[in-house]
Amino acid sequence: MHWHLLPEDPLLELILGISLLGYVYSVVIGTKFLYARMIGRGVKHNVAVYYNRKIIHVLAGGVIAILTPFVFSSPLIPFSLAMVLAISTWIPHYRGKLMPWFQVEENMFEVNFCVMWGISVLATWLLLGDPLYALIPITFMAFGDAATGFTRNMLYQRRTKSWWGNLAMFAVTAPIGYALLGSWGILLAGVASIVEHFEFKPIDDNVLISLTGIIGVALINYLGLLS
Repeated sequence: MHWHLLPEDPLLELILGISLLGYVYSVVIGTKFLYARMIGRGVKHNVAVYYNRKIIHVLAGGVIAILTPFVFSSPLIPFSLAMVLAISTWIPHYRGKLMPWFQVEENMFEVNFCVMWGISVLATWLLLGDPLYALIPITFMAFGDAATGFTRNMLYQRRTKSWWGNLAMFAVTAPIGYALLGSWGILLAGVASIVEHFEFKPIDDNVLISLTGIIGVALINYLGLLS
């Protein structure tokens, strides 16, 4: 069990956290050049934007998620940095000056992603006392939702819901769930993959997937089913 609200080495973890934040910003800037390359090859604007959003899911949200239990002794710094990212992605919407290579006027779901990433880490880590279980909601959201997005973008060239995407999500999240929770993790991956199919604006699939992961892990723990 690793229940610490305050970091064991605040200065070191803050430095590492800021370094990871810099990495996230570099991923976002990198997708700007990827967008230009895709457009140059004839990819439609909306398709290129949607690919970029999912690439950021994986390379930013997913990679940092995997590193979090090994870099931080407390959820406080990763939660705080996730909120910094949420504010950073919300400001362009507020000012009407979007970063058009990955942001769209229709929604602020990338803001929701950052908020739910932070809440998931904080809530799951504090509830269960182990950062590894915090990986369930954030990896399901980062890698699983990205799998649905890549699949749907390739099939339909637009943002839409499709059960093919949900099957792709399950194929990605089931091994993650099994590695962290055993058979119960596969079940939770299935539930999250179904839940992803639905959204009720302004509540999007990022919120629903994360809540499913948090509630599911907490329930499994409450029932004494965690190994």
